[in-house]
Amino acid sequence: MALHKILRYPDARLKIISEPVINFDQQLRVLLADLVETMDAAPYGVGIAAPQIGFQQRIIIVDCTKTRRPVPNHGRLILVNPELITWDGMALGREGCMSIPDYTGNVIRAVHIELHALNESGEKNSYQFENFEARAVQHELDHLEGILFIDRLVSRRTDLFQRKS
Repeated sequence: MALHKILRYPDARLKIISEPVINFDQQLRVLLADLVETMDAAPYGVGIAAPQIGFQQRIIIVDCTKTRRPVPNHGRLILVNPELITWDGMALGREGCMSIPDYTGNVIRAVHIELHALNESGEKNSYQFENFEARAVQHELDHLEGILFIDRLVSRRTDLFQRKS
């Protein structure tokens, strides 16, 4: 396992659309372990996407168990080649990002989502997420499309905030 440097905005690699994972092999297992270690070492880390450490593959990890507010969640999930199937309800909420560590912003996201994804062994699973966990998953899914939360702000003037120390 290795701790990777998290790419920071405006690094152009954060804007690249990721490729699907094809091989479920030892190389993938090493990348997944590196992603987990990197996410766990970062402050505010409830999720990470492979593009954030320079790997343009469709992999996200979400773990909302360490949030300040108790919310229902699935625990730590490794989601490979995730596909958003349905979404419902919209809500404005504050988000931050390890790739933009000095700012947070108000972003509109779906409140309920359904997702299909492969696990680390290549087995297909379906998930339903809601509220904060749904927000975290959607945020990470955006990274796979080269989208950052600042791209979703209605107004940088009124919806972007300097993070408090």
